[in-house]
Amino acid sequence: MARRGLEVLAGVSLFTGLPERHLRKIRQAMTEYAYEPGATIVREGDPGQILFVIVEGRVRVTRGGRTIARLDAGDVFGEIAVLDERPRTASVVAATAVRCLLLHRRDLRTMALADPQLAWNLLVEVAGRLRARD
Repeated sequence: MARRGLEVLAGVSLFTGLPERHLRKIRQAMTEYAYEPGATIVREGDPGQILFVIVEGRVRVTRGGRTIARLDAGDVFGEIAVLDERPRTASVVAATAVRCLLLHRRDLRTMALADPQLAWNLLVEVAGRLRARD
């Protein structure tokens, strides 16, 4: 999984342009977790301390009970609550068996402070999500 994890991270917009040594450091800080189909990974309104990168599988993103997005391998979710420490803006449910890499807020913060490219990518990602809501 370690090599596969690096390949997935390299394809994630949040990590675009980062050298492989930085990707390795990020991957080392992440934990892997598997979810069965139908499992709620993130619940709308709950506090958020973890950012998720989908390695395998597909999830449904819902807000107020309505599906607003479907995400696949290489997609990221949970970044907004991780940044502002406010409640999750949506629920995420495994549509299939899912494997994710999880990155805790404190680790993301440390890395973003040390790497301006990562911090910039994070801003671009969040701005894109906000525009998509309009």
